[in-house]
Amino acid sequence: MLMWVRMAPPLPLIFFLLMIHGVSSAGWSVRYSPSRICALKDSTVIMRCTYKYPTGHQIMKVFWTKGPIQRGVKLQDLSKDPEYSQRLQYLGDKQQNSNIRLSHVTLKDSRMYYFRIITDKPDGRYTGDSGVNLTVTDLQVESPERVTEGDSVTLRCKSSCALTDRATFIWYRNSQPLTERRDRNNELLLQSVRREDSGRYSCAVDGHTHISPDVQLNVMYPPRSVSVLINESGVIVEGDSVTLNCISDSNPPALNFSWIKGGTIVGSGRIFNISKISSDDSGEYKCKSINEHGEKYSDTVTLNIMYPPRSVSVSISPSGVIVEGDSVTLNCISDSNPPALNFSWIKGGTIVGSGRIFSISKISSDDSGEYKCKSINEHGEKYSDNVTLNVMYPPRNVSVLMSGSGVIKEGDSVTLNCISDSNPPALNISWFKGGTIVGSGRIFNISKISSDDSGEYKCKSINEHGEKYSDTVTLNIMYPPRNVSVLMSGSGVILEGDSVTLNCISDSNPPALNFSWFKENEPSAVGSGQSFSALQSGRFYCQAHNQHGSQRSDAVTVTVHHVAGGNVIVITAASGGLVFIIIFVIISVIILFILKKQRSVKAEDHTVNEAINCSDCGRFISDLQQRQMSERDQQTQSLCSIV
Repeated sequence: MLMWVRMAPPLPLIFFLLMIHGVSSAGWSVRYSPSRICALKDSTVIMRCTYKYPTGHQIMKVFWTKGPIQRGVKLQDLSKDPEYSQRLQYLGDKQQNSNIRLSHVTLKDSRMYYFRIITDKPDGRYTGDSGVNLTVTDLQVESPERVTEGDSVTLRCKSSCALTDRATFIWYRNSQPLTERRDRNNELLLQSVRREDSGRYSCAVDGHTHISPDVQLNVMYPPRSVSVLINESGVIVEGDSVTLNCISDSNPPALNFSWIKGGTIVGSGRIFNISKISSDDSGEYKCKSINEHGEKYSDTVTLNIMYPPRSVSVSISPSGVIVEGDSVTLNCISDSNPPALNFSWIKGGTIVGSGRIFSISKISSDDSGEYKCKSINEHGEKYSDNVTLNVMYPPRNVSVLMSGSGVIKEGDSVTLNCISDSNPPALNISWFKGGTIVGSGRIFNISKISSDDSGEYKCKSINEHGEKYSDTVTLNIMYPPRNVSVLMSGSGVILEGDSVTLNCISDSNPPALNFSWFKENEPSAVGSGQSFSALQSGRFYCQAHNQHGSQRSDAVTVTVHHVAGGNVIVITAASGGLVFIIIFVIISVIILFILKKQRSVKAEDHTVNEAINCSDCGRFISDLQQRQMSERDQQTQSLCSIV
């Protein structure tokens, strides 16, 4: 190519050669017919020529070559050129004419082509310099860029040169033939263009495979067929994300969109998004599509947002005070979409009923408590808050509770609590001991309780609906032994070998069961049990015990006298006076004297035995003195004188 540029002949020579149809020089001539060819891309071209050569020359070779021709450059046979060899065919006899057929021509094939003769003579080389000018063209559709619906439009099928062959044009829209009619008219007239005429237009020449590139015809028109597309075609549940898409047919495409809910603009743009949709977004929506040629509204679409129950509450009828025996109705109120049809009633943690209405006839205190309802639809469920049924009733199950369930000891503080089941709680409480009111208020306190507080107690509980007494409870006050004393079972003269019985008397609760006997000045007990037999002289006392304590008695004196080998026991109280001591001494001397002097007298022995066993020393002494005075008056007087 660079060599061709350097060796090209001057421009005026090339121009001259192109203007002639044939050249004759000294018996040489080549004529081309036609000298100019305008061929359609991918078509077949026939280039014709006739030639003459001088007499005496013999043809050695003829061939076609492509231009440009350059001096000093060897011309190449097209049949040997790889770009042409498969597409080139010789049709002439190579003696007087040499026509060629070139198929599937391309735009690169546009150039000058020449015929070359070679004979057997040294000067037998000749090229027909005028050549054939081949122009390969394609088709182009000429169309206005934009038209408006209703305009008249002309489309032209153009080529870069006038086709040599007679041409009949064919038109296509969107690759489909527009009509079967074929003529030489390279124009397509669209009168009163419609939006349906929009599309890709191309043209071709009948009998040829080449089709022009598509040209888009845009027919402008205002929005039409405006509609709303919802991305969720099924049920829309609260919390979903919903997209509304405004579908509009317009040219140019609408760029201005408005969204209207009811009569209010709520958004703009082709897409209207609602993230986490709520029931407040329910309603009718439409969009308005606008371009420079007009505007149009879509039909309305309805967003029906489904949601589970919410705002669940319970209403109570009657709404005032509820008294045992009344009839009560509970109503479960719920907001949901679709409306809830399934309801459950719960008291505490237990299901007690179903349905929107829950009725209780002749209500009792057992029906008191916290109630709630559960509202259910296919999208979920929700509980109401608790409502309390507070059923009023008079006191019942009235009882007394003591502060301590164990033993109550004298000196303790005791609290009695009046327990009452009533609604409203009883505020008026009275306390009774026996039939006497002893206090008021729920709590009755006794500080430093004593045995005098023992007895039966009860309380009376009162509210505005009635009153009731409790059962009685008994206060049994425990205390240790007190007022402990010794009781002697007998008195007077005790013969040798006999004993006197001492009894320990005490006041205690519970009664003392444990008694100990002591002799003064001796460290250890000398006996136990409530009774004690004294056999020797001394001062004796007892000590009484129960689980709450102990107390000792005053001491009593036991005196044993030895008379004629025997013992006579004289008992005096520790606190007795001198007179009693003297009387007992006199009696003892008299008894000793009589026993000693009249031991053989049976009647007197019997009398002495009675004296020893008597339990009332005073009566014994009196009887004895009377008998002695009557029978032995003188003897007795002598004894008394001696004393």
